[in-house]
Amino acid sequence: MSLNDAEQPTLDLLAATLAAVSNCWPMVGVGDKNLLDKAAVDAMRYSLNESDFCGVVVIGEGEKDEAPMLFNGERLGKGESEDWDIAVDPVDGTKLAALGVPGAVSVIAASPRGTMLDCHDVYYMKKIVGGPAAIGLLDIDYSTEQNIRLLARATGREVGDISVAVINKPRNAQIIKEVEAAGAKWVRFDEGDIANAIAAAIPGTGVDMLLGVGGAPEGVVTACGIRAIRGFMQGVLAPQTPDEIERAMMAGLELSKKYELTDFVSGDRQIFVMTGITDAPLVNGVKFVDGKEIIQSLIIDSDLPDVRRVDLSVEG
Repeated sequence: MSLNDAEQPTLDLLAATLAAVSNCWPMVGVGDKNLLDKAAVDAMRYSLNESDFCGVVVIGEGEKDEAPMLFNGERLGKGESEDWDIAVDPVDGTKLAALGVPGAVSVIAASPRGTMLDCHDVYYMKKIVGGPAAIGLLDIDYSTEQNIRLLARATGREVGDISVAVINKPRNAQIIKEVEAAGAKWVRFDEGDIANAIAAAIPGTGVDMLLGVGGAPEGVVTACGIRAIRGFMQGVLAPQTPDEIERAMMAGLELSKKYELTDFVSGDRQIFVMTGITDAPLVNGVKFVDGKEIIQSLIIDSDLPDVRRVDLSVEG
């Protein structure tokens, strides 16, 4: 992969996810998700602080994860000016990584300073995500069946050929029933909705659409990637407790608003990097070949002409 100086921020973000994955890898499958997450957080933070990249964490580990580092508002990097908004998820799917099962990734995203929605006070969001064909076609206000049928018609396929990813949580039980009742295929996953959401916006991944209530901070991370590949996304904040509702209102967030993609992230550039820990949609997990760790990453940069997948080797 060849990048020029203007694309150095992309390399810095890639280095941060690689550091997170390499440092937490010895804890994968051990069963301690807190220890694993701390290892990833420490390494990602150190990597960013050693780079010339400079920005402020808008979507961080935050209060929900009781994180003392990579917190909302933290300044990272050696640069003199704070040029970027940063969204991090050092391990998306901590339980999966701790158990050593598929679906865990490390993710970081960035956009110019002041362009990223700060919704860290709300933990959950109802989302709909699709590829470029979904723009102007699908809508979060439509029924599940209507969205599925519209997408099938627009892509010249049968409803039974449409695959819809919905995270397997009780709060999504009705949506899952609606997907299956419509005759579409339910793509089941139990944790970590960023990878499946990005997959929904890239043709040929086996995921055509993502629906349901998942993480709100993860939604902003996702939006950076979706915006960079010119996909489709809408969301509605979905606080689950009275405390969340109060916090959202105090933060000036609109609970009834249908957030469009540019509400989540605006500006003229978005960078999204996802690196596999265990096998996940779009990226392989860490593999050992000839005594070396092979770590695979997906890079989406609106300044680059295409989505790039890179394999890097690290001495084991």
